[in-house]
Amino acid sequence: MSPAGRPRAGSAAAAVLLLGAAGCSANPAPTAAAAATYSGGGVTVTLRLAAGEDGRQLLNATFTPEQAGFHLYSVDLPAGGVDGLGLPTRLTVRGGLTADGATRADRPLRTVSPLGLGVELPVYPDGAVTISLPVRRADAGPTEAVVSFGACSEQRCMVPVTDQVIPLGTVG
Repeated sequence: MSPAGRPRAGSAAAAVLLLGAAGCSANPAPTAAAAATYSGGGVTVTLRLAAGEDGRQLLNATFTPEQAGFHLYSVDLPAGGVDGLGLPTRLTVRGGLTADGATRADRPLRTVSPLGLGVELPVYPDGAVTISLPVRRADAGPTEAVVSFGACSEQRCMVPVTDQVIPLGTVG
């Protein structure tokens, strides 16, 4: 914990993104995996940069609830939730990388209907879910991922995490 009582990004956050070789295009793709870890809100988030199927690079963020029986809200949940309920899972980048497409999840959606609230909320099945964001090199310099998420079980929710910055290292 930091002196302010906020969780810190894990020691793997010092990982450096190794990018392109001399003579590559103006925005060569990252060529080595970056890894960073953050824990907060009852969830551990592990970030890795990897090659995508279509030749683009993907920033993969695996959100793993620290307790059994917890799930995360869908990336498709509206920004304000449904009737103010739920926090969409978000993954963005800034600095040395820029988004190059929409996020995708590796798990199917299901809905939950909290008792007595009269709403259906899109969530992923209990357990870990990996959200992938296509990215490309934007500029040389520090790169950060920004995540937001909320984890709940059928009985309770953990404290949500909003706009948590996770350093990924330096680009180029």
